[in-house]
Amino acid sequence: MLMMMMMMKKKGSKSLAVMALLLASANCILPPSEEDLNQISLQGEKYLDKQIAAAVNGVKEMKSVMQKSSEDHQRFLDTLEKTKEQKEEALLVAQEMEAKLEQQQEVCNETMRAAWEECKPCLKNTCVKYYSRTCSSGSGLVGRQLEEVLNRTSPMSIWINGENVDVLEQEGQRQSKEFKNLEEKYTEMADGVDSIFSDSMKVADHLHYEPPAFYFPNFLGPTRSIRSLFQDPFHGFQNMFSPMMGMGKNFFSSMGSMMDINSDTAPNEDGSVNEDVVITKPFGDGRVTCREIRRNSAGCLRFREECQKCKDIQHIDCSGHRPLEGPLKEELEEALAVAERFSQQYNGLLETFKKQMLDTSSILDQLNREFGWVSSLNNKTTDDVFRVQMVNTTNADEKNPAGETNVSVQLFDSPPVKFSVPSDIAWSDPKFSEVVAQEALDRYKESSVLVK
Repeated sequence: MLMMMMMMKKKGSKSLAVMALLLASANCILPPSEEDLNQISLQGEKYLDKQIAAAVNGVKEMKSVMQKSSEDHQRFLDTLEKTKEQKEEALLVAQEMEAKLEQQQEVCNETMRAAWEECKPCLKNTCVKYYSRTCSSGSGLVGRQLEEVLNRTSPMSIWINGENVDVLEQEGQRQSKEFKNLEEKYTEMADGVDSIFSDSMKVADHLHYEPPAFYFPNFLGPTRSIRSLFQDPFHGFQNMFSPMMGMGKNFFSSMGSMMDINSDTAPNEDGSVNEDVVITKPFGDGRVTCREIRRNSAGCLRFREECQKCKDIQHIDCSGHRPLEGPLKEELEEALAVAERFSQQYNGLLETFKKQMLDTSSILDQLNREFGWVSSLNNKTTDDVFRVQMVNTTNADEKNPAGETNVSVQLFDSPPVKFSVPSDIAWSDPKFSEVVAQEALDRYKESSVLVK
């Protein structure tokens, strides 16, 4: 009798345990009540408050990065302006020396022109013959281009070492255009950051956040993979500067400088040499490339030593003066060399600044992708932050062994969204509200317009 009573008691305990397990399972499968939804929403809102505060701090760091860039930018402008002034002063001296040489040439202009008319065909034939023998194609084009160059070239200029004044003036115009374009891109980037910062600080004021003065999130470390937050036509700060990299960097080599090229050309992997960049030696130690002559036939002027009539121009006597043997030629070449050096320095400064902007814009893009979404909250029309409207957990089946929980939520003033989360976290678990809130936030980020 006693044994039977003990067995019945033990059986009753098992039944209670099973009943408790069933009740617990039912609590996960049955949808939450309205009060439960309110609690989930409240917990999710607290989680989102922290995300908003972190995003405000991240945008503040964007502003800090841009402020540092602004200081560097001002130093760059000061250096660039000084370099430009030095280049223009040297170019002015070169123009004065060139004018004086032309005055001396006028005395014997007829003799000089006669020699020049015999020099030009020799120069053309020598260059084209050498080019056709050394380079694979394009000799006809080189010949036609050279005729145009020679027709607008003064006889004495072929013996002036360095870039001519016209080339340096053209380069100055190109530099001015590139600088203007760069400044416009920089201003656009600065305005974009200011807009994001201003809107984000309004959000912080409205929600009474007070970001710490110094906060640098670990944005370079591992982050969640989310789509870019930028909308057409804005594709990111870095894309403003990427197409500008390398523009104008090889201007002087492409213009066929009269100065020697001292670089060597490496062969291809198969041992062959690309004729576009092959170095040839038409005379002495002077070097010229097929590409250089083809791009700008002024490179053919290097063949001046091969034509006697061209050499005669150096020694023409103009009423007791030999312009190309006097100090004016040396002063002109010195001024041209100074102007070219400052022009190349100007190009170097532009390239350095573009690289700095590329690096800075990359950092701004990373911060913007992670935190810039908070600026869009400035335009929201309601104080509601997070509201869970529906939670429905489905049973596991063959297609979905783990089961899933379907939810419908509204974030800020966006339309309600529906999505599924894994059912391994019960809706009664405090972690559930964080998972749902984060998923809703990620979806909100994807549609946020960050830059106006």
